[in-house]
Amino acid sequence: MSFTDKVRNEADELAGKTKQAVGRATDNESLVAKGEAQEAAADARKAAEHVKDAGKDVRDAFR
Repeated sequence: MSFTDKVRNEADELAGKTKQAVGRATDNESLVAKGEAQEAAADARKAAEHVKDAGKDVRDAFR
């Protein structure tokens, strides 16, 4: 995972958490849901990158 990808994922996760907090404070369920979706998408990208990195590690171990 590149540094840029890590920063982007962390920023998206933070933005999602912020949307959730603002949505809860203003009783806006739609904003809470959007924040949860954004945070989940960032988490999914992180997981995919971890799998990709693990695959590269396995490949490198057999070289």
